[in-house]
Amino acid sequence: MVAHIKTVAFSGIDVKPVDVQVQIISGLPAFTIVGLPDKAVAESRERVRAALSAIGLALPPKRITVNLSPADMPKEGSHFDLPIALGLLAAMEVFSMADVEDALALGELSLDARLQAVPGVLPAAMFASAQGLRLICPKSAGPEAAWAGGIEILAPADLLELTNHFKGSQVLSPPQPGEILTEQDQPDLRDIKGQETAKRALEITAAGGHNLLMIGPPGAGKSMLASRLPGILPPLSPAEALEVSMIASVAGELAEGRIRRARPFRSPHHSASMPALIGGGNRVRPGEISLAHLGVLFLDELPEFSRQSLESLRQPLETGKAVIARANAHITYPARIQLVAAMNPCRCGYLEDAALACPRAPRCAADYQSKISGPLFDRIDLHVDVPAVSASDLTLPPPAEGSADVAKRIATARAIQTERYNQQANDVLIRTNAEADGKLLERIATPDEAGRKLLSDAIGRMRLSARGYHRVLRVARTLADLAGRDAVRRADIAEALSYRRIIPL
Repeated sequence: MVAHIKTVAFSGIDVKPVDVQVQIISGLPAFTIVGLPDKAVAESRERVRAALSAIGLALPPKRITVNLSPADMPKEGSHFDLPIALGLLAAMEVFSMADVEDALALGELSLDARLQAVPGVLPAAMFASAQGLRLICPKSAGPEAAWAGGIEILAPADLLELTNHFKGSQVLSPPQPGEILTEQDQPDLRDIKGQETAKRALEITAAGGHNLLMIGPPGAGKSMLASRLPGILPPLSPAEALEVSMIASVAGELAEGRIRRARPFRSPHHSASMPALIGGGNRVRPGEISLAHLGVLFLDELPEFSRQSLESLRQPLETGKAVIARANAHITYPARIQLVAAMNPCRCGYLEDAALACPRAPRCAADYQSKISGPLFDRIDLHVDVPAVSASDLTLPPPAEGSADVAKRIATARAIQTERYNQQANDVLIRTNAEADGKLLERIATPDEAGRKLLSDAIGRMRLSARGYHRVLRVARTLADLAGRDAVRRADIAEALSYRRIIPL
């Protein structure tokens, strides 16, 4: 007899079905796992053996073979423990195969037979729901799996509870979805005095989903401005929250099934490596750019990141995907982000202050800024100078307008964009102006006659690339949306051009 248990393997956030086949036959005692298992899967033998012993069962003194099919696909992770154990119990006739034939199982076993949470339960639950299967997972992962909806879930605390449930001596209650977290006490724009130009750029960035670069001396408030961006962004829609949570689940960051409606805000240190930013490692985990999907990736001290790490951002910023190619894997993670970066104008940081600037100014500025390539600068929609805050600004009372007031305008502009792109006959999902391609921009962002003339002159004088031209149109379209206008005017083009700058390289 061969017992069959369904489980999954992960390729990014994509789920691949795996058939766990367990056979017990006469022969010299042995326990073999085949089907390209990694080290964690191979070690399942000892965990499963100890877990069965903990509930009073022993493996028969026979030849046990576990095949993970398809055999040519690599299997990684400890979540194969539970399906292997269930296959053994079914082959040993502890319970009937009918009890598990329509179920998908995943979970890690402790030596005392308790079930431990594993990454990827939410994508597995979504897959099981689509296939019309039940899901068996650890109790601690039950709230996460329950977000899939419309699926029967068995979430035992240990292997004994599950066995008793199949025998009819215990009934497992279905888990409830985890908590929906709301962000409280977020930093408010009202805390920032002065910097009106930078605040305006931040509002445009949030309204259209654009990329932003802030350049200014130390202490000017660049990091303060960036930290207040999440407070003015609209919350994730239910579908978006589920999409973001699936990435967090695969990364093992969805604690107790808690789902956030606030957009992700990731701020890695400048020592982060390329795999940390883009994704990778032995098991090809999602990087910061994917964990920030549909949210913000803030890179403070931009030139201090390694050149290789920064250049690896170029393709994801254009495509919204992080494609990781390895000899044994080709993984794609979603990475539709807003890049917000901050940097000093030069290494000393005081380029515009003759009393504080280093003796190498202005040459040091060119050397420092040359660490960022022209193509990466070209992918940033808005470049804004953040000057040092004056003493007179610091003595002013707090601004009358805070994050809540700005967030209302941004929500209105985003609603206009949602309605616009829902009406477009396009198979590609577009959420914001920053995602619109050149062909679509020609229809929705064509300026008036005066605007076209200004843009035409600017292309030659500012030497705008084709990418830069389209990014000006995107920003201008966002400015019109913030003003509640259907047409893009000359004033919108002029303001959008004011945020483009020529960086000395």
